[in-house]
Amino acid sequence: MELRQLRYLIGVCEAGGVLAASRTLHVAQPALSQSIAALEDELGVQLFLRTNRGMTLTPEGRTLVEHAHVVLADVERARHAVHSLSSDIGGEVALGLPTTVALVATLPILQATRARFQHLKLKIIESHSGFLGEWLQAGRLDLSVLFVSGNESAFECRPLLSEKLGLVTLAHDAPRGKETSLCSLSELPLLLPSKEHGLRRIIDRICAQHGVQLNVIAEVDSLPNMKKAVCAGMGATILSPGAVADEVNDGTLSMTTISDPHISRQVACATSVTRPVTPATAAMIAIVTEQIEGLVHSGAWPAQWIAPSGR
Repeated sequence: MELRQLRYLIGVCEAGGVLAASRTLHVAQPALSQSIAALEDELGVQLFLRTNRGMTLTPEGRTLVEHAHVVLADVERARHAVHSLSSDIGGEVALGLPTTVALVATLPILQATRARFQHLKLKIIESHSGFLGEWLQAGRLDLSVLFVSGNESAFECRPLLSEKLGLVTLAHDAPRGKETSLCSLSELPLLLPSKEHGLRRIIDRICAQHGVQLNVIAEVDSLPNMKKAVCAGMGATILSPGAVADEVNDGTLSMTTISDPHISRQVACATSVTRPVTPATAAMIAIVTEQIEGLVHSGAWPAQWIAPSGR
């Protein structure tokens, strides 16, 4: 199996056929057909279903394409890592940011990267922390900000901060006082992410430890839609302060600290233990750490900084 064959495989997949791929790849149609046939012969499987409407991947083909993307990305990382030893840092770095982190950190990270590394192309992927962990392990991401759940053996985690989660309600529905107990949440209709979501796993674990049964009336995996539902009076939710900073500041929503016990989570910058950290990735780790530290110390991200300063 050669790198050229993997590039041809991806090209045919994206073009939907050999003829169209030959135009985009600038490779003769017979050469592409022979390359795909050689791969199928070597692996002993059929990679494409061929019809008069084009070519579609078989399950085996989809699996190989996923691995092909990772292999070619690793080759590109290696090329840029070697090149950057004797020149300015460049290449592409894929950074994963959970949605609540992306709200406050995307712009500062982009601005700092652009100011310092003109030849570095930053690709930011926003999703749930659980998905980001899977993509980091699979090689689709070079580094990611993750919420630590205690099951990160596949990652090298650099702890950044710890933040307390709070009860989010309409401003006029907020509990009296600055805090509300964990057990009092069982009396409220709650909108929470699905059980696969990292935030939900933290909440469920704490509630199980203290015998608290929550009344979850709906599961919503979209932060904007979650906040819209709370604004519409459908129920309350549990989020980090940074996730609702704008709504709290304009008086639409209110956040009340949960106590007895507090619900908190750690945020870390993670890389895969199976892949070397390139100079470009190391540069981005430094930028991510620096910019998030600045947000914490300025109060823009209400949290406790737990990493050494200047790390």
